[in-house]
Amino acid sequence: MRTTLLAFGLFCLTAAAADKPNIIVILADDQGFGDVGANNPQSKIATPNLDRLAAAGMRFTDGHTTSGVCTPSRYSLLTGRYHWRTKLQSGVLGGFSSPLIAPDRLTVAGMLKQQGYDTACFGKWHLGMSFPLKNGQRADDGGDFSTDYKDAALVDYETPIKDCPLDHGFDTYYGISASLDMPPFVWISNRKVTEVPTATKKWLRSGPAGPHFEAIDVVRGITDKAIELIGTKAASAKAGHPFFAYLPFTAPHTPIVPDKEFQGSSGISPYADFVKQMDAAVGRIMVALEQQGLTENTLVVFTSDNGCSTAANIPELQKAGHQPSYIYRGNKADLYEGGHRVPFIVRWPAKVKAATVSERIVGQIDFMATFAEITGAKLPPNQGEDSMSFLPVLLGGSSDTTRNGIISQSINGSFAIRAGDWKLCLSAGSGGWSSPRPGAEEAGLPPVQLYNLKDDPSEKKNLEAQFPERVVTMRADLEKLIARGRSTPGEDLKNDVNIELIKKSPTGKQKAKAKAKNQDK
Repeated sequence: MRTTLLAFGLFCLTAAAADKPNIIVILADDQGFGDVGANNPQSKIATPNLDRLAAAGMRFTDGHTTSGVCTPSRYSLLTGRYHWRTKLQSGVLGGFSSPLIAPDRLTVAGMLKQQGYDTACFGKWHLGMSFPLKNGQRADDGGDFSTDYKDAALVDYETPIKDCPLDHGFDTYYGISASLDMPPFVWISNRKVTEVPTATKKWLRSGPAGPHFEAIDVVRGITDKAIELIGTKAASAKAGHPFFAYLPFTAPHTPIVPDKEFQGSSGISPYADFVKQMDAAVGRIMVALEQQGLTENTLVVFTSDNGCSTAANIPELQKAGHQPSYIYRGNKADLYEGGHRVPFIVRWPAKVKAATVSERIVGQIDFMATFAEITGAKLPPNQGEDSMSFLPVLLGGSSDTTRNGIISQSINGSFAIRAGDWKLCLSAGSGGWSSPRPGAEEAGLPPVQLYNLKDDPSEKKNLEAQFPERVVTMRADLEKLIARGRSTPGEDLKNDVNIELIKKSPTGKQKAKAKAKNQDK
């Protein structure tokens, strides 16, 4: 009898493990909401693979990052915590920056590893790494990547990196430390560079580079690693040992370097060519899943870390009839929707009905709670404190526990808060790179902006003067969420730093320094 019960218990555990899907998160870099054909009926860039992905799953039309730029949005995606609760209050990190994720902070990868997943990250990390220096110290460019890092020559590339993705829940890592236009230009495999940077190369910025490292190879390299993982893990995944792959790509971010086979393929611009290459990379990954028989029970997410960058030459795209932000105002770096409303597609054939569209508000910050609910994990009360599961939406229902709003930030740290259809921006302008930019362009404008996105999705009509009571209420709600240290039920927690709600207008010197530091193309 005891043997029978034990066998039954083992069967239940195996069955439960087999129910857990493989999870792949594909994160494009600077790809706008309108750069996916399924989102934009007037798109001039062909994205057949992403369109097929959307047709086979659920496409969210109100999906968001927490920031208009990449480092902060990546922090929120991996931790389920708003980035502005950390020391990073504006801008992004550099290639030699110290780690942003605290050692005791649970990540999506760490949570899934506890649930029996093999975990891998291939691509752009951009959350800081602890490069050792030859003098025994640790590298830290302070996030100032506008000038050459003074200690770059002291980096000891022969010594393993002590704080990297492997210290934040990943079993395997292969990628680059930050954006593709930020040194060091070198592949990192787990804790070591694949070759010592003995050359100096330049992609917008110059710096130490591996002699064989070329920017044009990176998108293909990430894709190859993802396909290799799928092949390696296929047998164990079918046996009930799932895997999680986080694939933060470097396209279509600068440098805009599409492979030769994609150059000129769009007939529009190099940026459009690069978007096509990103689409092809997704297609290759989907084919690999199909060939290994893993399509049915693999949850695939495609999204982007923020909106389209001005470096894409948006006027050139618009001249061709293409709107990278679709109907939404602004682009990368902004508080406006074009800065943080991004492509957001989920395919999971075993559970998610094909060809469905959801207008519910969701955020990448919700991956933590959603994946926890899918796998049966119970999050500690002090982890994933801003994450809300959207699994009920994926399964075709609705729930009061899914979010009704989200908080966004621009590159200069200005805040915006959503409450249903309403959006309050605590700034006179974009807070980013679109006009009106912070400073002189905002002169004479109201200090805040209030929009009803249902009636005015393009944020053209500021209603702050007509609904002053709503401005007061929404600001008070934001202040409470900041002060509580969390936006989900539970005991109050502490932010890492004091939060400045309203950003002061910068002085001339501050504007010049910020412009140089924050031109994350």
